[in-house]
Amino acid sequence: MSYRNMEECIIDLEKHGHLIRIHEEVDPHLEMAAIHMKVYEAGGPALLFEKVRGSKYRAVSNLFGTIERSKFIFRDTWESSQAVIALRSNPMKALKQPLRYIGTGLAARKALPIKKGSGVPAGFEEIQISDLPQIKHWQGDGGAFVTLPQVYSEDPDKPGIMNSNLGMYRIQLSGNEYELNKEVGVHYQIHRGIGIHQAHANRRGEPLKVSCFIGGPPAHTLSAVMPLPEGLSEMTFAGLLSGRHFRYSYVDGFCVSSDADFVITGEIHPGETKPEGPFGDHLGYYSLTHPFPVMRVHKVYAKKGAIFPFTVVGRPPQEDTAFGELIHELTGGAIRSEIPGVKEVHAIDAAGVHPLLFAIGSERYTPYQQLKQPAELLTISNRILGTGQLSLAKYLFITAEEDKPVSTHDIAGFLTYILERINLRRDIHFQTNTTIDTLDYSGTGINSGSKVVFAAVGEQKRSLCTEVPEVLQRVEQGWGPAAMIMPGIVAMQGKPFRDYSSAAEEISGLSAAIAAQGALDSCPMIILCDDSSFMSESLNNFLWATFTRSNPSHDIHGVNSTVEHKHWACDNVIIDARVKPHQAPPLIPDPEVQRRIERVFSEGASLGGLRSRKG
Repeated sequence: MSYRNMEECIIDLEKHGHLIRIHEEVDPHLEMAAIHMKVYEAGGPALLFEKVRGSKYRAVSNLFGTIERSKFIFRDTWESSQAVIALRSNPMKALKQPLRYIGTGLAARKALPIKKGSGVPAGFEEIQISDLPQIKHWQGDGGAFVTLPQVYSEDPDKPGIMNSNLGMYRIQLSGNEYELNKEVGVHYQIHRGIGIHQAHANRRGEPLKVSCFIGGPPAHTLSAVMPLPEGLSEMTFAGLLSGRHFRYSYVDGFCVSSDADFVITGEIHPGETKPEGPFGDHLGYYSLTHPFPVMRVHKVYAKKGAIFPFTVVGRPPQEDTAFGELIHELTGGAIRSEIPGVKEVHAIDAAGVHPLLFAIGSERYTPYQQLKQPAELLTISNRILGTGQLSLAKYLFITAEEDKPVSTHDIAGFLTYILERINLRRDIHFQTNTTIDTLDYSGTGINSGSKVVFAAVGEQKRSLCTEVPEVLQRVEQGWGPAAMIMPGIVAMQGKPFRDYSSAAEEISGLSAAIAAQGALDSCPMIILCDDSSFMSESLNNFLWATFTRSNPSHDIHGVNSTVEHKHWACDNVIIDARVKPHQAPPLIPDPEVQRRIERVFSEGASLGGLRSRKG
């Protein structure tokens, strides 16, 4: 189905049982987000909020809440879009020579963007920022945000739509020091496409013209987050996936999407920033207040009957989990093409995506040695940690598939495979004083932290414990109870973290106590935590708390640890995953808001039958 606009998508989803209309008036202050999260958690449908308090515009969420619904939305263009992305060396071949690549089912005239006259598109009216649904998601958020924006900019040195960037950089509409209706915050990092355009504009001493599109065909939203091959623009991909040209015009020098529901235009002037945030983010914590570019609003437009799409982020899994799965399916084997020797790379969603990677690669460097060890895997690891978004990772567990099948998507099975084979005195490799995710506050500063690679190949070296070993039970005193997380990994409860100096002394004592009890080969990994029952309650709790709350260089310790020729080694790894004072607070739902939204789920209300419906 090729949708011309958001309304057509909503009608189609409703017709096929994938969407429910919420008729009750709902407050955009916390309530809409809370309803969305409850429905997402239940595997429920997309939601159309028909009465948004304080705004005449409707809002829609959870469009991409399941991979099945997402593929249903793009069912007519899915395979052809995959085929073009597969031509990574030159994807434009399929567009410039459609007859030669007829198997893609594409014609260039449907994919390339097309300019539609000049001036404001028909059916649009000028509005203000305050007319938009002012959706605030978490009680600690700095204001209302646009969470599914398509932020458009052009390179001042090479203007034109084919040299543009379309990215999903969150937009803060209100709060903090922003002057309502005159300023908005734009949260982006300097290495992004818009950041490069901003640098070029700064060098020229001129403001950067920016347009924020909201809504339109769902393909336009997805295009803003797609990691596309070099040479394939987001605007072209928007045409491919929607099965229809991206249509646009220019108004006062700003690009305006003819199919968007809303368009915010404005300028970012050199050196102008204002505090942005806090914002409840995808790691499950708040991203705190930091200076980010401020956009001076020029004009805001809304299409007649416009619908405002939004999503809610928080501790994973959330709707952006399905986004990630969708992107993975569309890009297929792209990572194998980019990094020779890689079979799989999986960013673990339950750990917040960026902190933790699992990978499978080839190991061909030492096939004839009696003692097989990671070699090619280490080369591949460096390639992985230097590639695009993967470079934000802190932890990389990597192995080569040899004596039995292994999958990065079987999380417990993959970790078991690694821990059974790893040589802890040889196979742990650190990178210190390097970059991590901006939103990760476990490091030493913004974008600053460390990385570690756990690499393992060869025959099984140990059997993993399935009960808390007696050695650890004997040293529990002063550390609280220990609990099994999974084979070979034990959670041990500690005192609240004070500072790194105290932690080093405490953990040194623990390590010595464990070493004094004798060998503990069956338990290669010990997780220090604030609550061992929470840590061991589920695999997701372990993944989230451990890898979002630790900085490898500062928080990995070891029993009988040594450093020889700059290489760190140990007999048992200890990861200090206690909450640190410098880390951001976690996202905790407001009980009063949870109580208020029950009216929408009660019998006879719009979502009263949710438990019996799936999206």
